[in-house]
Amino acid sequence: MQNSDILQKLIETKPILRVGGAFDSMSAKLVEINGFDAIWTGSFAISATHALPDASILTMTEFLNVSSNIVESCKIPVIADCDTGFGGPTNVSHTVKKFENVGVSGISIEDKTFPKQNSLLEGGNNQLLSEKDFAAKILAANEAKQNKAFTVIARIEALISGTGIEQALQRAYAYEKAGADLILIHSKKITPEEIFEFSDSWKGSAPLVVIPTTYYSVNVDELIEHKIKMVIYANQTLRAAHFALSKLLKQMKGANNMSGLQNEMSSMNDIFKL
Repeated sequence: MQNSDILQKLIETKPILRVGGAFDSMSAKLVEINGFDAIWTGSFAISATHALPDASILTMTEFLNVSSNIVESCKIPVIADCDTGFGGPTNVSHTVKKFENVGVSGISIEDKTFPKQNSLLEGGNNQLLSEKDFAAKILAANEAKQNKAFTVIARIEALISGTGIEQALQRAYAYEKAGADLILIHSKKITPEEIFEFSDSWKGSAPLVVIPTTYYSVNVDELIEHKIKMVIYANQTLRAAHFALSKLLKQMKGANNMSGLQNEMSSMNDIFKL
């Protein structure tokens, strides 16, 4: 059974899937070891590891290489964050073929204009592509699949842009009709109320996905209660790595020896085991 089929089976059978963000093979392997259902290769995290903003700077091939390395290193499904699809419908079709060929189980594309900026960037550009033009991308993605189980996630940015619940729902129905397998509804509010308003109003059959970066106090039980099928912890691993490295390097710079810092890092044997 291919990982695309495994991902579809998990969606069908589990109350909710927990997906951990990764930015390289080591972080992905740790996501797998710690029991997550799938791995998310996020554009924000991968861009940051290149010391670049999440602003459509890296190419499709550069993101593909990271996802390919992760697929080779891990056994659980990998979902790739493909931003706006790297262009129009033809580009999206090419993207699906490339990511599916390296063993990725699904991709997510969002309905903002290119070049995009990160949705949580203060003062960032969150202009939406027209509903019709984005639906054409979803159609192209769906037609490009080799395995029907390959998952196409349509990420809706209407709540991020401030155009509201009705616009988000209208787009969700259009994207489901175009062939989206899952609908990712994104929000930058610090509480989940508008996510729950959307999910409670959703009458479509495509399962819902959320990324609770800003509304981090939400309970998984609440997500299940509101018909959310997948929760993606997209950037916590990156932020933890940044925090730990920054702290350690500051301490190392002023230290006379490393004796007092051994508990601040993994042992050599931990790395050998990995």
